[in-house]
Amino acid sequence: MLVRQVENVLDLLEFFADRGSSASLAEVSQHFGWPRSSAYNLLSTLNARGYLYEPSVRGRYYPTPRWYAIAEQISTAEPVPEDLVRLGRTLRDLTGETVCIGAEAGSSVVFLEVVSSPVRVRYAAEVGQRIPLHATASGWSILSQWSAARRASFLRKVEFERYGSGSPMSVDAVEDRIRSGLHNGWFNSASSYSVDLGGVSIPLIVAQRVYSFTVAGPLNRIEDKIPRIAAQVHEAVSQCFGADYLTSTIPNLRTPPHSPA
Repeated sequence: MLVRQVENVLDLLEFFADRGSSASLAEVSQHFGWPRSSAYNLLSTLNARGYLYEPSVRGRYYPTPRWYAIAEQISTAEPVPEDLVRLGRTLRDLTGETVCIGAEAGSSVVFLEVVSSPVRVRYAAEVGQRIPLHATASGWSILSQWSAARRASFLRKVEFERYGSGSPMSVDAVEDRIRSGLHNGWFNSASSYSVDLGGVSIPLIVAQRVYSFTVAGPLNRIEDKIPRIAAQVHEAVSQCFGADYLTSTIPNLRTPPHSPA
């Protein structure tokens, strides 16, 4: 169940991020279709708490750096491991595709770090973006590290939906993807959640936390390269964490027989 007041604050932040300039009460009220009194109460509260200020003309508002300071404190307290970030940059440079580092968040994978592809046509993922655990390569990576009982309990509650032509539509279909991924040494999706998007993912465990490490891009560009990308991922992980990391840390994940050409 969504809390409307919280949604309004988040929508307001995204509004200022897209706009890139201050806005008046009337502009905020008109943009969202909020009653003027509701918009005033929200702006006034955030202004009083130091999260908004009036940068030039009185009556116009813009976020203060306090948002950034708090976000930085949160990130510093439990940052994405630097080894994973470096690994993401390495694989982005090797493959030319976007790399996403995710973790479980309820029934979703939330992207904690995104290393974007330099090309114009790419997977435009964002930090904080959520995708379904049950319908994505990133999610199958994480689910593969759950106990069978925990995974079964979770999948019983899933409402299966046809997101794309590759969406799994049953518990058995998800389990098949997980078994196949462990056997292959990587999990891959093709229009499973985002139409015309393909990805290669493996689970990584750092400090006892399971992360999904995913290379993704337009399906028509990466579909034929998926085995090679998977081999590149394994090779880079071995160089970063040690040759026996995957076999000793990730149960049942097979290592591809060949290194990338």
